[in-house]
Amino acid sequence: MSKTIQYFLAPQSPWTYLGHERFVAIARAAGARVDVKPFDVGRVFAASGGLPLAKRAPQRQAYRLVELARWSQHLNIPLNAQPAFFPVPADPSAKLIIAARTALGGDAALDLASAVMRAQWADDKNISDDAVLAQIANSCGFDGAMLVKSAQTAGVQAEYDSNTNDALAANVFGAPWYVVDGEGYWGQDRLDFVERALQKP
Repeated sequence: MSKTIQYFLAPQSPWTYLGHERFVAIARAAGARVDVKPFDVGRVFAASGGLPLAKRAPQRQAYRLVELARWSQHLNIPLNAQPAFFPVPADPSAKLIIAARTALGGDAALDLASAVMRAQWADDKNISDDAVLAQIANSCGFDGAMLVKSAQTAGVQAEYDSNTNDALAANVFGAPWYVVDGEGYWGQDRLDFVERALQKP
């Protein structure tokens, strides 16, 4: 019987971006089902003692840039650690991914998430702009205008809120966060452990 992975993602997170393609490949190789759950990481930070980047100590901010460069080089994934549009409101892109999952399924949502994060972290796009989001969705072969409109509905907002409540209930405190068999794994650098968990009977 295939396993289900709860994937709590924040599209404005460079760490989610760096791990996304590897995570999707691991999940598909294991035949696992991915429950794509974009969530409000700001609400989770507020509840769990996390600080937004601008409020972190200078040495923490500086080391973050060093680590992002290291991981980008190690994984051979293009990344601009200081993009033109950052910090950026993440609600529009997160809700777009939810709209894609609702209308088109989990695989479409994963593909769109990949394109959105690449636009943010490699292509210097503003992922809070509806026109940009529509273009990104179109580039994936989806109806961008339809998804942007759907993303603004009360139903999608309710699911976004529900995902965030689920994250709080699962003791999530950062992104990306993966849950396998009830056990949480924080960060793209824990993907080896996620892969091992998927191999357990």
